[in-house]
Order: sequence, then C-alpha cells, then structure tokens
Amino acid sequence: MTHNELLEKIAKVEALYLRTDSPGEMNAAHAALQRLTTQLDKLPAEPQEFQFSMPDPWKRQLFLALVRRHQLNPYRLPRQRHTTVMVRLEKSFLDTILWPQYLELSQLLHTYLGEVTQDIITKGIHNDLSEATEQRQLPMD
Repeated sequence: MTHNELLEKIAKVEALYLRTDSPGEMNAAHAALQRLTTQLDKLPAEPQEFQFSMPDPWKRQLFLALVRRHQLNPYRLPRQRHTTVMVRLEKSFLDTILWPQYLELSQLLHTYLGEVTQDIITKGIHNDLSEATEQRQLPMD
C-alpha cells in the first residue's frame, strides 16, 4: 500500500470514528487507526532533493565519492555552479549516515592536507611558518 493510499484509509476510518455512537464501532475504528498509523510509520520516507554548496574542491570530491559509495546519484541542474551538488535521498539517511560520515572524513582530510602543506612549505621554501607581525607604523625600506 502506498503512502497516499494509507492516508486516504486513515481519513475514512477517522470519519467513521467521528460519526459513530456505538462503543463497539468506536473501539474497532480506534484499533484500525492504530494499525494504519503503524503501517504508515513503517513505510520508507519519500526521497527529497537536497542542494549542497561546496566551494572547496577537495571536500566536494570527498562528498561526491561518499554519495556514490552509497549508490546515490549526484547531479547539478542546468545553470547551477560547479560548486553545487544535488542529491535525492531520505532525510533520515542524510542526518544519520551520510552527513556524519562526511563531517568526520572532511575533518581528517583537512588535517592531512594541512600537514602535507606545512611539510612541503618548510622543506621546499622556508621553515618559518609563523604569522606576520603587527606593526603600528609602516616599515621604512
């Protein structure tokens, strides 16, 4: 039974429940409502379209790989920026599985890329990675 069919049945049973004066019919309608509501809760949620904006190319590649790993299809609509990723999926899957995985792996990626960048700069360019000092006056050349 589809989501819409269950909603129609629930509406009919609710109407029956409200029209009847018989305690037996009220109890039967109430039990039917509980069964239908349970069936409705067990149905998988309809996939929704979600839009993500990811200007960082490394994090976008990571997100695309995760989406594809879960057999989902990332896409962009016409005229959307290259940094936009669209995905159709259940919100509960996004909240409990995909997004937590992305955040954890994104943090690992950020840490790793930071370490590699520092290593390359200190070994290949200069070993002082400290920030520029603040001066109140312009330096004289």
